[in-house]
Amino acid sequence: MSEEKDNKDEKLSGEHNVEPQKDGIQEAETQRVEKTGGADSLEAGQELSDSERNQTEPESATKAAEGDPEREAKLKAAAEARAARAAAKAAEGDVAGGDPEREAKLKAAAEARAARAAAKAAEGDAAGGDPEREAKLKAAAEARAARAAAKASEGDAAGGDSDREAKLKAAAEARAARAAAKAADAEPAEPKPPSPKQPQLDETVQLLRSLISEHAVEEAYINEINDHMPVIVVSRDHWQAAADLLRTHAGQQYSYLRNVSGVDYETHMEVVYHLVSLETRRELAVKLRTDREAPSIPSATPIWATANWNEREIYDLLGVDFTGHPDMRRIMMPDEWVGHPLRKDYEPLDPEV
Repeated sequence: MSEEKDNKDEKLSGEHNVEPQKDGIQEAETQRVEKTGGADSLEAGQELSDSERNQTEPESATKAAEGDPEREAKLKAAAEARAARAAAKAAEGDVAGGDPEREAKLKAAAEARAARAAAKAAEGDAAGGDPEREAKLKAAAEARAARAAAKASEGDAAGGDSDREAKLKAAAEARAARAAAKAADAEPAEPKPPSPKQPQLDETVQLLRSLISEHAVEEAYINEINDHMPVIVVSRDHWQAAADLLRTHAGQQYSYLRNVSGVDYETHMEVVYHLVSLETRRELAVKLRTDREAPSIPSATPIWATANWNEREIYDLLGVDFTGHPDMRRIMMPDEWVGHPLRKDYEPLDPEV
C-alpha cells in the first residue's frame, strides 16, 4: 500500500514538472523568433548583418589607417564601393517579383551608384600617385560612370514615349562621348618621329644662310602630305642669288626645273618653283611671296630656261610680273584682254564669256 502511494506521488510530481518545462521551451522559442524576426526574416537578418559588417569593418580599418592619408582614402573608397554593391543587391531583391519596368529602373540606378562608387574608388586609388596616372584613372572612372548613367537613362526611358526615350538616349550618348574624349585627352600624345628628309632641308637652309644672307630663307618646313617634300620660302631680294646657288652648288645640283605655279591667297600672291636634282634624285619646293596689289618677282628664266613659258602663264592668268624675263607678255589670253582670269576677285567685262 505504501509503495503504491509512493508511485502515485511520483507520477503526480512528474506531471507537475511537465508544465514548467513546456513554459521554458516556449519562452526560448519566443526569444529566438523575436531575435530573428521569424523564419521568413532569417534571410533578411543575415543580409543586414552582412551590410553591418561591411560598414563596421572599413570603419575599424580606416581608424587603423589614420595618419596615412593615401591608405585611408583607398579604404574609404573601397568601403563605399562595397556599400554601393550591397545597395545594388538590395535593389535587386526589392524588385524581385515586381513589374519589369520598375525592376529595370532600380537595377540601372543601382548600377549607376556602383559605377559612381567605383569612380570614387579609382580616384582614391590614384590619390598620392603621379599626376599622369591619376588623370588616366580619373578619366577611366568618369567614362565608366557615364556608361552607367547612359544605361540608367535607357532604363528610365523604358516604357515611356518614343520621343522622350530618344532624347534621353541621345543625351546619355553625348555624356559618354564627352567622357571618352576626356579620357582620350588624358592619354599623352606620342612625339612624332622626325621626317627622313629633315637633314636635307637643314643642309639647304644652312647653306643659303651662310653663303648668301642670314635673311635669304624666311621659312622652312616639311610638307608631309606631299611625300615629305622639303619646302623653303626665299626672300625676293635674294632669289636670283639663291637660284644660282641651288643650281650650281656641288651639294645641291638642282639642275632641272620641273614646274612653276602661282597661287592667289587673297592676302598675297605666291609663286612656287619645283626643283629636281638629276644627280642625287632629291626634290625641293621653293616659294616666293609678293604683294597682291603690285605683285612682282625676279624671273628665274636666266637660271632655268624652262621657267620662260611657266612665268608667262602666271603673268597672264594671275598678273604677277617677273622682272628680268626676256619676253614678258600674255601667252593664253589676247593682248587686249582686261584683267587676269585666275584671280579670286576677277570680274569679266562680258558675263557671257
